[in-house]
Amino acid sequence: MTKKRTKQIIRILLLVGTIVSLFYVPWILVKAWIAPLPDTVQEQVNEAIGLGFDGIVVYIDQAGKPPAFYAAGWKNKEKHIPADPHALFKIASIGKLYHAVAITKLVHSGKLSLDSTLACYLPELVGKIEYANKITLRMLVQHRSGIPNFTNTPNFWSNPPKNSKETLERIFNLPADFKPGSEYEYSNTNYLLISEIIQRVTGESTFQYIKQKILDPLGLKHTFGSIHDINRNDLMSGYYVGVKQDIKDTDYGSMVATAQDVGLFIRALNDGSVFDKGEKKIYSSIYVYNHTGLVPGYQSIAKYNKDLNTVVVQFMNTTNFDGYNWNLSEIIYNRIIKILKRNKNK
Repeated sequence: MTKKRTKQIIRILLLVGTIVSLFYVPWILVKAWIAPLPDTVQEQVNEAIGLGFDGIVVYIDQAGKPPAFYAAGWKNKEKHIPADPHALFKIASIGKLYHAVAITKLVHSGKLSLDSTLACYLPELVGKIEYANKITLRMLVQHRSGIPNFTNTPNFWSNPPKNSKETLERIFNLPADFKPGSEYEYSNTNYLLISEIIQRVTGESTFQYIKQKILDPLGLKHTFGSIHDINRNDLMSGYYVGVKQDIKDTDYGSMVATAQDVGLFIRALNDGSVFDKGEKKIYSSIYVYNHTGLVPGYQSIAKYNKDLNTVVVQFMNTTNFDGYNWNLSEIIYNRIIKILKRNKNK
């Protein structure tokens, strides 16, 4: 067989593989991806509702411009309350950024060491968490501990634990996913333990420390430790495809904030104004500067775009079991970035 013929066969096989794979991709993703780019961000936000989302909020902070707020759909569809760009929202794993900054400040002040072990800070966990005497604080921050993820334990979402103690008990005596430091695997358990360490060393709640050292200096008054610290009427409703009722009152352990508060924090994180002298170098060595969040009924993206010198925060209050819903939110987010880039170049 000639090289030319071999290349032709390879092209055909690749084409067939691509066509076949499309049958396994929800067509709604293809529709969202190939649709003509609208002229404005608000039009793109409106289109999100047609793709199956109940509500969407977008906050944009472009350097040199006033902040922009966009919303579409429902804040509460049962009561026909329109989406409010200033509503509170469960930010889920975006909260890890605040925890990583808190760790940075405690390390810089000498109250914590990145190379000290879990056994050193929480000795009662020896014998309950494998390798507790080898897992360092740095490994916890960087998701390199090997500790199983508590959200992967049986019935976690259908029967969530009532507090952090019950949450930790879900992973006690489970084998490690890998030896500490040998691999990377995202695990919410790492940051639950980080929260416990912060409380142990400061003698106050983790959120109280975050408020004193991060939120108050930045003037962020619309960020809270949990749904128990707010007026529930201010919280955007959360919906799960196939479940009729609003699930906003179910507590999975998430910080709560407005899109603007998250955006202001992301800006301060990336420009360094959240840090005291010497802290940013520590932070850069241990964690990321942007994040996403996902709990049932709530998905969020908060990122700083260096090319545009712009922060874009996007909140969606609909999730589903299959996960394509998350892919849709990423497509919408990326299209908003494209609109901003196109408009900048006009």
